[in-house]
Amino acid sequence: MLQNTTSIRVRYADTDKMQFVYNGKYLEYFEVGRTELLRSCGLAYSELEKAGYQLPLIEAGVKYKSPAYYDDVLEITASINEINSAKVYIEYSIKKENADEIIVTGFTSHMFIREETKRPTKPPQIYIDALKKYFQ
Repeated sequence: MLQNTTSIRVRYADTDKMQFVYNGKYLEYFEVGRTELLRSCGLAYSELEKAGYQLPLIEAGVKYKSPAYYDDVLEITASINEINSAKVYIEYSIKKENADEIIVTGFTSHMFIREETKRPTKPPQIYIDALKKYFQ
């Protein structure tokens, strides 16, 4: 399993009239977690793009347990449990810094496509090589 935790501070613009983090922002936080997860194993998303691959979102889910507020520091943990599937399934949990309670859980599912054709493809070797050491 590959797992990484990164932190983000809630901006004022991320909150709604109730002073909670707006529900849609959590998908953006998942994106931060996903990007940093790949970066943590030496594979920046930009490297996938340079190699001619894209990783569009095909499904997402979020379960809200407790709100976050302006200026909270959130810890986003992202994990991948499998690398040899045509789909990339990433699980997330978010908690407030220095707290044990998870406030949001969720997942995103992605599929590799070739940039020039926009057609699905198997995971590229650059991806397999970067992640395989976490799955031995």
